[in-house]
Amino acid sequence: MPHLSEKRYIPKLIETQEQFIAILSVTVSELSGLFQIVEASTLSANMFLKHLIVLADFGGEMIKRVNGNFNSLFPLNRLEYLWSLQNYSYQFNSLPVPGQLTNTKLGIDGKKILQNQSLSLVHKDLIVILLFGANSLNEKTAEVLAKCEIGNYLGQPDKLDKFIKQRYIWVSRITSGSQSNTLGQIAQNFVKQYLQDNLDVRDINIVPNGHLPGVRHTEESSNGLTTFDIIVCKEEKFVAIEVSFQVTTNSVIERKAGQAKSRFEQIEGAGYKMAYVIDGAGNFERENAIRNLCTYSHCTVAFSHDELNVLCEFLRNYFVPNNE
Repeated sequence: MPHLSEKRYIPKLIETQEQFIAILSVTVSELSGLFQIVEASTLSANMFLKHLIVLADFGGEMIKRVNGNFNSLFPLNRLEYLWSLQNYSYQFNSLPVPGQLTNTKLGIDGKKILQNQSLSLVHKDLIVILLFGANSLNEKTAEVLAKCEIGNYLGQPDKLDKFIKQRYIWVSRITSGSQSNTLGQIAQNFVKQYLQDNLDVRDINIVPNGHLPGVRHTEESSNGLTTFDIIVCKEEKFVAIEVSFQVTTNSVIERKAGQAKSRFEQIEGAGYKMAYVIDGAGNFERENAIRNLCTYSHCTVAFSHDELNVLCEFLRNYFVPNNE
């Protein structure tokens, strides 16, 4: 089971991811420009740092290791690195700190992650390491910090988007301590809550782990009612929604894809609708299975605010045709 703190910050990471991407998408010529954008943003500095840590798969033990071995990693107390084919040098202002550098001290653990913190000197030092550590001119340092490479995509929205999809928050070992089925429950709850907050259809019911009347398992060994992640219903109209994200195992994805056609035929025959929320990230490696899900659905959207708004619009059009 995940710690309570993980349950707190994972939905918050999802909620603020678009803000985080927007900050990194701005073209800057030097780090001071990036820091100014972070300071001006409504995204707190500690939440921005948390996003970088997850993307770099840079857990608490690694942070302690860098602080404890700082002088060997950065003997001149600066990071000399390559960025856009030019050499740069960043002088550290706060690291190393006395004792251990913990998530609590950085404001990125437990309750503190939900408290807005302004950009501190230690935040800046760690942000630079997470952005450009892999670009260090010191080969040994670059090897230790091999995953700290997101700085290469600053100001390049397309490349940034692709990189972040490959390193999406659900794939990180930092969050994989929370078992995938628990993370699945969090993602499912996030979608359910988003629909409750944004659907705006009178007398609508949104039920987690619900059933569609008459829609059953197709396997001979079981003829029970099929359970769907979310059921949205009003009077005699029903929509089943399945939520798929990156830590969903290949076997589950393949099984859902294999069942998609028969499920769709049952659902459509009964006059209901089928929708999927797919994060897109990581699932690109399971393209055929995902394509099958898309083919046999009435609405397929990605895991983002804009896409969930598309799902809301689809549901409104189904439940309240012609804005009746």
